[in-house]
Amino acid sequence: MAEFTLRIDGMHCGSCVRRVTQALNSTANVEVEEVRIGAARLKSTDESSPVDAAIAALAKAGYSARLEH
Repeated sequence: MAEFTLRIDGMHCGSCVRRVTQALNSTANVEVEEVRIGAARLKSTDESSPVDAAIAALAKAGYSARLEH
């Protein structure tokens, strides 16, 4: 399993954290470790790398995200 962190733009409050958490929980092969304003730490649940799927789910929820290096 790989861990990765996404930087997320547009999060300002607890409601944003809930929406981001819901969007990420709906993403296949992603386990949400932590969501805080501005970032989310995730873990893939198999050997795939679901980064693109997680970013797409966040875009659909209205947030832009990028992989933190």
